[in-house]
Amino acid sequence: MLRALRRRVLTPNVRETLLETRGFHVKDADTKHQLETVGACFLQGYAYAVEARSAEQAVDWLETVPRAFRGFAYEGAGMGAVMLDSLTGGNRRLTGILEGEGRRHNYMIYVGIGWAMARLPRFLWPDVATTDPVLRWLILDGYGFHQAYFKTDSYVREPAAEHAFTWKGGPDAYSARVIDQGIGRAMWFVGGADPDVVADLIGTFPEHRRSDLYAGAGLACTYAGSVDEDELWRLAKHAGDHLPHLVQGSAFACEARERAGTTISHTHLAARVLCGGRTPAEASRVCVDARPATCDGGEVPAFETWRQHIATTISSVPHTQKGAVA
Repeated sequence: MLRALRRRVLTPNVRETLLETRGFHVKDADTKHQLETVGACFLQGYAYAVEARSAEQAVDWLETVPRAFRGFAYEGAGMGAVMLDSLTGGNRRLTGILEGEGRRHNYMIYVGIGWAMARLPRFLWPDVATTDPVLRWLILDGYGFHQAYFKTDSYVREPAAEHAFTWKGGPDAYSARVIDQGIGRAMWFVGGADPDVVADLIGTFPEHRRSDLYAGAGLACTYAGSVDEDELWRLAKHAGDHLPHLVQGSAFACEARERAGTTISHTHLAARVLCGGRTPAEASRVCVDARPATCDGGEVPAFETWRQHIATTISSVPHTQKGAVA
């Protein structure tokens, strides 16, 4: 009963993920259902993390979520675990999930940590110094997504200056760029997975921010889907000079799904269109092979060097279809 009460008190209401509640664009009924299912599975994973007796039980429950949406459940579990740990002290729930089956979903769990940090006072934030030094930047991606999803006017519709962020995870000078990557990922939901609407939203931002926004959109369109082949080509055309960043995000999504064993048919479609005809496994291999072995602690984080290498490698294969992308 206590655990059920904990779940009820801590878990956000699923109504908060409905497109109408958020005021997001609705492309069609099927896409609306897909995007809202993503939100529902995120909250299901959150609830599992806060209600389970142990991290092991939480993982057992998470593994019952349909494969196409399991990564979103682990993302929610990352948030839920941090929220629970903040109340009980320590990091047992988060560490337990990451050390179990959750290690295959570490990309998504790290994003979920950022969601929690957006909700918690700074003194309750987890110790990010204990996280993977390369992947920990995904935490700020999650933070940016949360802010754009729930504070859409100030982060998306009426973009202000870059959102500087001070934390212990790396050089603050780079933080605003990763937050923009999260904002770009959220734009896929704000724009209802309509590539024209998403591109219009990105187009309202200053030119120097658009590469990171397109990187986030590339990750979201590949991981969350809800588009057909023609729409993917339209998004690639909209990206223009930012295409290498769009495909880098797509490759990241392929790696996240391949690593977790949740690759679906849409992953194959997006990889073929955006990653130069590659399969998800081949795009994932580019990410794995390019990952830096060490972090030198310079002003350009290893995470950014990694992204640049992926973008260069993937973009070395021309993207052509119906003259869509030169």
